[in-house]
Amino acid sequence: MYRLVYFSRNAMTGDTDKVRTEIDSILASARRNNTAAGLTGALMFNNSYFAQVLEGSHAAIQATFERIQCDGRHREVKVLAFYRCSERGFAHWSMAHVGDATGEDGFADIAAASAFDPSALRGDAIYDILKANLADESLL
Repeated sequence: MYRLVYFSRNAMTGDTDKVRTEIDSILASARRNNTAAGLTGALMFNNSYFAQVLEGSHAAIQATFERIQCDGRHREVKVLAFYRCSERGFAHWSMAHVGDATGEDGFADIAAASAFDPSALRGDAIYDILKANLADESLL
């Protein structure tokens, strides 16, 4: 079992409704594809950034991440962590979601720690923030 944590800049344009529709599409596709591939994880999104954790087999993560890197809605995709893990942190979700198409709040902790500088972020920090936000929303 492996865990990948990545961060990318949002390249989507349009009004809030259009972006929300795109996020809904991303989540529906991820949930469908991840279930079929045996992946679990969580996605955080705001107007400017994506952060995501994917968990599963090396091959399934590699194939999924290749699609993400080729997706025009992402720019400056950066792997923050990729490592073996003994258990899933998001075992109950094919793709959990934290964040909103209308604000920056989902990244408040990341902004404080890095001023949104992707080179300053650590994968474990994003993993912890996703877990904490899901726990705050009683989703764990």
